[in-house]
This record gives sequence, structure tokens and C-alpha cells, in this order.
Amino acid sequence: MLYYLIFIGLLAFWFCKVEIHIEGTDGWAKNLPTWRIENHLLLKLFWGGRAMTGYHAWVISFVIIFFHLPYFFMSPWSWPLEARTIGGIVLFWNFEDFLWFVFNPSYGIRKFKKEFVPWHPRWIFGAPIEYWILLPFGFYLIAQSY
Repeated sequence: MLYYLIFIGLLAFWFCKVEIHIEGTDGWAKNLPTWRIENHLLLKLFWGGRAMTGYHAWVISFVIIFFHLPYFFMSPWSWPLEARTIGGIVLFWNFEDFLWFVFNPSYGIRKFKKEFVPWHPRWIFGAPIEYWILLPFGFYLIAQSY
């Protein structure tokens, strides 16, 4: 399990560096040439009220496919492995999102605060509320799969 978590952390680091170069100072694809859906009931229910963009649709689907890649070459699919995969995806996005702030020269850890990050509207205990919900969920799914 430890190697899996380290691998997820490395993937998150590399991808955050790519995303920093793509987005620059403006998070959540604010100034990218992509379509955006700003207001929709499903965005409020499942997306934290944030916009859905073409950028995010393609990047998220790419990561989901990437995490499922072992099923095509090595492991037969099973519910425990799917739980591990979903947990890995959840942790990847949480790690990547946090590392984006840590390594982005326009933010850094000092600007990891609600007043500087409008695309994370709900914070608790110094972090977006999604972190506090999704991190334990991701670790739980991975732990249950071993």
C-alpha cells in the first residue's frame, strides 16, 4: 500500500507542475480557451458549485482512464481493485490540488487560504471542505482493497 501511495504522490507532483504551466496564476482554468458551465444544479450538488470546463472534463477523464490502465495489461477487474483505483483517483486529485498551491510561484503555501482561492468556496480547518471529506474516503477505499 505504501508504494501505491508514493506513486500517487509522485503522479500528483508531476501533474501539478504541468497544470501550473498550463493555468499559470489563474486556477480552475479561469483564462483557458475552453467551454465553461458556470451554473447548474448538478454542479452545486457534486462539484462544490465550481464551473465545469472542457479542460476539466478532458483531464479528469484522462486520469480515470490512466488509473484503470493496469486492468488492460495485468490484473483482471474486481471490486476490491476498483475500490483501490477509485481511492487512488480521489487521493491523486486531492494531492495534486494542494501541490498546485505549494509549487505555484503565484501562490505558495501562504496563499492557500479562502480569500485567495475563489474556486474553493467552502473551507474548514484551513483547507477546502472537499479535502476533509475526500481524503479519508480515498484512504478508506485503498485500505479496504488490501
